[in-house]
Amino acid sequence: MAQIFDRKFNTWARVSMALAVLFAVLLGVALDRSQRSPWVTRQQLRVAQPVAFSHQHHVENLGLQCLYCHTTAESSSYAGIPPTRTCMNCHTQIWTNAQVLEPVRQSWATGESIPWVKVHDLPDFVYFSHEIHVNKGVGCTSCHGRVDQMQQSYAQQTLQMEWCLDCHRNPAKYLRPTDEIYNMNWNGPSAGRPVWCAATGDKAGQPTAETVDCAATEPSKNENEISPLFGQIGITLPKYQKFVSQQELGRFLVERYKIRSPQDLTSCEVCHR
Repeated sequence: MAQIFDRKFNTWARVSMALAVLFAVLLGVALDRSQRSPWVTRQQLRVAQPVAFSHQHHVENLGLQCLYCHTTAESSSYAGIPPTRTCMNCHTQIWTNAQVLEPVRQSWATGESIPWVKVHDLPDFVYFSHEIHVNKGVGCTSCHGRVDQMQQSYAQQTLQMEWCLDCHRNPAKYLRPTDEIYNMNWNGPSAGRPVWCAATGDKAGQPTAETVDCAATEPSKNENEISPLFGQIGITLPKYQKFVSQQELGRFLVERYKIRSPQDLTSCEVCHR
């Protein structure tokens, strides 16, 4: 019986299989890259809003605090979008006829909310508590970036699961004293800019993050020396420790804030509802 396929088809078959494997690898890499690209995550993309609101102008130039507008950041799962009346607290007095603020005045007159577009929009199945993270020492810039320098708001981070896991696997590199939560210039302690912290002791009903007192200047040098004397009469003074790196401070805060370890977060229901 005559041979149907020529011997050269063996070579073609090997080349075809090699190309199929190469194509599968390249397709996997392309899908992985696209899944992390701004096209999917919308990271760094400026979102058109109904009102040209500038965080840089209001925060850096005017000095408004985050909580003035985002009133529920410390007490709710959501930081909250400020109602129109928050804007009008100022704009009934200044820039009262500015054309750019016409949607705000229209909202105030009709009672209809301004249709703001969400910048940090998590999937509906993801549970994230703004309250817990703020009260456990995670600063605004860790998630939102330097909002005080943004003319137009955008997502600084990907908000993908791997980004969340990176923090939960090593929270020490992100934690800070709770009185520095809203400090946009916080860069962590260093040899030239140390931080002193002391544990003040747990109290019933008090959040763990409030059991730590930190200072940017060295406490009284006699404070640690006289602490034993006060202990004899039943008064305990906090003993301050000096920290010159973020990792050292972070490890101290992880212990004092009672941050759960990755092993304690094995249930999917912690983040997915």
